[in-house]
Amino acid sequence: MEHTYKTSPSHALRLRCQLVLLKADGRTSQDVGRVVGLCHVSVSSWTKRHREAGLEGLKTKPGRGRKPRLAVAQDEAAVRAAVQSNRQRITLAKAAWEAQRASGSPAVGRDTFCAFLKALVADSNASVAG
Repeated sequence: MEHTYKTSPSHALRLRCQLVLLKADGRTSQDVGRVVGLCHVSVSSWTKRHREAGLEGLKTKPGRGRKPRLAVAQDEAAVRAAVQSNRQRITLAKAAWEAQRASGSPAVGRDTFCAFLKALVADSNASVAG
């Protein structure tokens, strides 16, 4: 537990390990909550999950969080084609891609589009290097 608390790249997991360690020292849920910045109900909930499932119970379950608006499997080819035809103008590439998208698809902002392009480039670089 202490190893995970000190080395995990996940801030949420480190926080949950910290609260379990503090509870193991005999502190109250209210006291632990003040230290880690959670309410005592959340502290008790995470402590219960740890008792029932161990370290795995402290990990964030899959499917939590905001879902991506762009999916590599569905949008990669169309985005690459739009960027190829408008290499110097990201706004025009985004507009060309949006014109090809199905109506009713959620709107995507410029920053989201740019982040998706960065992820594509990073994936391409990783596959070439690896």
